Amino acid sequence: MEHHTIVLMQPQPNKASRTFSDYDSVERAIDGICAEFERRLRELNPQLRSITYDIGDLYSWVDNMPDLSALVFEPKVQAYVPCGKEWIKKKAFTHLRRLADQAGRLH
Repeated sequence: MEHHTIVLMQPQPNKASRTFSDYDSVERAIDGICAEFERRLRELNPQLRSITYDIGDLYSWVDNMPDLSALVFEPKVQAYVPCGKEWIKKKAFTHLRRLADQAGRLH
């Protein structure tokens, strides 16, 4: 079942950097967070044609972000449930492992 998810992100110490994004599922929200991390890596390394990273790099980025959380709609209670950085890291690990498994099956 897909749950509407709102990602709240503050990438800089300055509160004016706060943003939010909404997604129609947790999986798409986690994909969006990973895409934001990859975008940041490309900004920091414009000379590289391809970017590679491991889960530890993503975890460090999440941990060092001043604020990152998600609100996931839970139909049973008709409310949004807050989820923090540890939840995001667990979901990201599962998401990236699934992508790697799919890529492995293609080769």
